[in-house]
Amino acid sequence: MNEKTGLAPPKSPPVRLTRETVGAGFKKRVNELSGENLDACYQCGNCSSGCPLAQEMDILPNRIMRLAQLGLKNELIYSQTLWICASCFQCTVRCPKGIDIQGVMDTLRQIALEEGVDHFGPDQIDPGQASTVPQPGLVGVYRKLST
Repeated sequence: MNEKTGLAPPKSPPVRLTRETVGAGFKKRVNELSGENLDACYQCGNCSSGCPLAQEMDILPNRIMRLAQLGLKNELIYSQTLWICASCFQCTVRCPKGIDIQGVMDTLRQIALEEGVDHFGPDQIDPGQASTVPQPGLVGVYRKLST
């Protein structure tokens, strides 16, 4: 955590790009399921700067978009960010290209659940600590159950 800003330093997983990975069709699947064009994202970072839970994420929303553009499925579906996202639409509202980033996050959660990947459920919240969890965090935990 950066003491000046209070935010976690930007992180990116180490990535090895191959033609097979980038051309494997994962990006096309995300585009089709979300109804968005991932290539429209030019990495301005507005989504990440407006995210109320960015400091809790292992990969910031703009980097999630970039990894999806590159077709890096495993890096995405095993990311904590998908489950931390509160689905508050702040990223979508701030996007200058009009991309429904929250919809892309929902799509990635859906794909992760189809693959049998799940990181966190409501039963894992300690009742004694529930009052200290930010409300958007609680909403996000329950929202994923409806995806």
